[in-house]
Amino acid sequence: MPELQAKSLEMRTPQATKTAVLVIGGAEDKVHGREILRTFFGRAGGNDAHIAIIPSASREPSIIGGRYIRIFEDMGAKKVEILDIREREQCEYRDYQQTLEACTGVFLTGGDQLRLCGVLADTPAMDIIRQRVRTGQLTLAGTSAGAAVMGHHMIAGGGSGESPNRSLVDMATGLGFIPEVIVDQHFNNRNRMGRLMSAIASHPDRLGIGIDEDTCALFERDGWLQVLGKGSVTIVDPTEVTHTNEPHVGATEPLNLHNLRLHILSHGDRFHLYQRTVLPSVYRVSS
Repeated sequence: MPELQAKSLEMRTPQATKTAVLVIGGAEDKVHGREILRTFFGRAGGNDAHIAIIPSASREPSIIGGRYIRIFEDMGAKKVEILDIREREQCEYRDYQQTLEACTGVFLTGGDQLRLCGVLADTPAMDIIRQRVRTGQLTLAGTSAGAAVMGHHMIAGGGSGESPNRSLVDMATGLGFIPEVIVDQHFNNRNRMGRLMSAIASHPDRLGIGIDEDTCALFERDGWLQVLGKGSVTIVDPTEVTHTNEPHVGATEPLNLHNLRLHILSHGDRFHLYQRTVLPSVYRVSS
């Protein structure tokens, strides 16, 4: 029976598409196995990869960008360069636009997600990235702040370790690469479950994605999300919520959410963004 179950799951397992969007919870391994970064490198073309690092979220963009350049050059990328975009006007530079039109991978570093959105949102550079991601010409990755910007609604800040309440989370508009989701990063490491639930209470038409450090939610173009790395990806699904008091209570009063669904996924597990179905890791079912 376990063999038949594993075979059935294997037949349902989605095939990897060439390009993907990698949403990384921060603090990904940069020294040892580098599994997540190697996955991005491979999806961006491997030894033929032309990778653009955008460190706009960081207060030290040259230092942060330089570190990723060394990592991807060490892996064997054909070309790696920093797009040191610090002002919105730079998004109109033709040489930056040409790089974004030619590269096979874009990596958004950590830092401050509001800074990143303030620099990139509604610019020609952003239009190029979005169009090429949408048409499957580009692999995109974002870590920490670079992960937070992936949804249309973005967690810009807030508290942790409390019961859900409206004052626990500050929301803003993200870059909208995966508009259906609200992402929170450094998730269990910084006790942000209440924060993500508070965000979902305010936006029950979205899906909450909480990503631990050194963990990645890899979104395929066919709608499947696959988990990579050492931690968990927490899915907060309000599809079947029957009631919330969110519109009727004060900012610091406790929120209620009835019939909220929760999935805790680990390495190899998959979740379909539109069907809202879970596919366990084959290797763990068959072992």
